Amino acid sequence: MRRIYLDHNTTTPLAPSVQEAMLPFLAEFYATPDYDYPPSRIVEETLEDARGQVAKLIGATNEEIVFTASGTESINLAIQGTFFRNPADIGGHLIVSALDHPAVTESARFLKQLGVDLTYVRCDKNGVVDPEEVEAAIGPQTRLVCVTLANHEIGVIQPLRQIADVCRNHGVLLHADAVQACGKIRVQVQELGVDLLSLSAHKFYGPKGAAALYIRNGTPLAPLIYGEGQERGLRSGHENVAAWIGMGAAAELVRRCLDESAEAQARLRDMLHDRLAAGIPDRLGVPGAKAERLPNTLSVQFPGVNGARLLRQSDSICAYTASSMHTGQAGNSPTLSALNMGDDAAAGTIRFSVGWYTSEEEIEQAADILVSAWSSLVH
Repeated sequence: MRRIYLDHNTTTPLAPSVQEAMLPFLAEFYATPDYDYPPSRIVEETLEDARGQVAKLIGATNEEIVFTASGTESINLAIQGTFFRNPADIGGHLIVSALDHPAVTESARFLKQLGVDLTYVRCDKNGVVDPEEVEAAIGPQTRLVCVTLANHEIGVIQPLRQIADVCRNHGVLLHADAVQACGKIRVQVQELGVDLLSLSAHKFYGPKGAAALYIRNGTPLAPLIYGEGQERGLRSGHENVAAWIGMGAAAELVRRCLDESAEAQARLRDMLHDRLAAGIPDRLGVPGAKAERLPNTLSVQFPGVNGARLLRQSDSICAYTASSMHTGQAGNSPTLSALNMGDDAAAGTIRFSVGWYTSEEEIEQAADILVSAWSSLVH
């Protein structure tokens, strides 16, 4: 049976038009930008066009976009770059969410080892961070608050505008990890009120190895990589021209069909839930179901089974679970831990994330396969 790919929150396929945009810069136009000869100028101009396409996706200016190699790098640059502005005085206070991706929490733990005070703000039972919790955590030494705009496991969208207002009132910078959100929902930096925002191309039909960090004009930041001063001195190293041009093409592509694709994916998400619920009546749990969620993301608690075993039994389906097939535990899932799930519920949780190329037929087949596999494991 053909594989059914329901793991678009992990990565997406490269769109054909994006590949087409990249190909000339893998072969014909291989010159380095910033040199004073025609092939170099062509590369530089096209790269700046790509920067503009990324900026337009999130409502920024070209000067506010720095290209990087991954969402993880962007996040580390945002967090560590804030605290390394004065290497002789690494201190202060950092606030992160208990729901954040390891790219955030591991960077935060590293800074804690260097003397930065670290606070985790909690979420409610639906996975939503309360802006009042953030305000209560802010102190006179707080330099940065980090919040994930949309969670990668349960898809819950945070009230970032309200959190931004809190930060602005206290003179504290705000970084948004928007890696899962960009390309799936409308993300506009001015509306959100953020100072820093991370995004990654392979989450929205662009290439791997291409990402960006939005840095609001006037926001002070130190580089993590030193060299010849590329990317406005904030990210030295030879430009990954083809990948960054691919990111621009992908940004333009998703921007043009954002509303339409979100509606289509929400219908598929809900169809999958309804068919699973019909086959496993009154027993499915859906973390974050009562909160605003990404249109493509459905996290499901399958009762009485381990998520990894269920996926092994449903071999044609590609989806994500943080559970360990061997121990039956929740594995390394900060999201499920933050929701205070019991071990059995966490171990039985699987995330499904649909995409542009997912069909209704695939949703129907996936639901039937999963219900059959669940029945065989519990009976």
